[in-house]
Amino acid sequence: MIQIENLDFSKNNGLIPAIIQHAVSGEVLMLGYMNAEALQNTLREGMVWFYSRTRNKLWKKGETSGNYLYIKEIYSDCDNDSLLILAEPKGPVCHTGAYTCFYTVNSPAVSQLPWILEKIIMQRVMQPTNNSYTVTLISMGLEKIAQKVGEEAIETVIAAIRKNNEETIYETADLFYHLTVMLHTLSLTWADIYRELYRRME
Repeated sequence: MIQIENLDFSKNNGLIPAIIQHAVSGEVLMLGYMNAEALQNTLREGMVWFYSRTRNKLWKKGETSGNYLYIKEIYSDCDNDSLLILAEPKGPVCHTGAYTCFYTVNSPAVSQLPWILEKIIMQRVMQPTNNSYTVTLISMGLEKIAQKVGEEAIETVIAAIRKNNEETIYETADLFYHLTVMLHTLSLTWADIYRELYRRME
């Protein structure tokens, strides 16, 4: 575990930058600042705390939104004046509702798409409408959802065998969507799948 006394807080008025990186996907999520007390709270609770330079106060990430950052590992750089924190987020990290603070509004990173789709599915469930296919599908139960996954997988294979790229893209998108709905129904997320893939690469 990192030792607070070894860190140099003197260069930036008692603060050091902390880069938050997704512990599973490796994507950079945000940048914040910590003083010694924020880091102490972080190590004690296992959830990320920062020091707000605009409000001049400590704050716990997710204290109002519930989107906490759960720590997996912490590293300091070679000069001991900045931190890299590997964490697993509970929900979107950015205050805008985006998965990461490092994005462009009209062109999200491809690696964000699983989480964006999960968020949309959750919104459909929480705010259902009569014409929502997602709500209708989920109401049919897991067996029907799994059947749809199988159907979309077969259609994707057929499109690929035909070497029809446009059709393959379309069917793969359908498959990806139905897989995400199935994972949601099982209380799983793409982070669980990523974690297993990373485990296999060890």
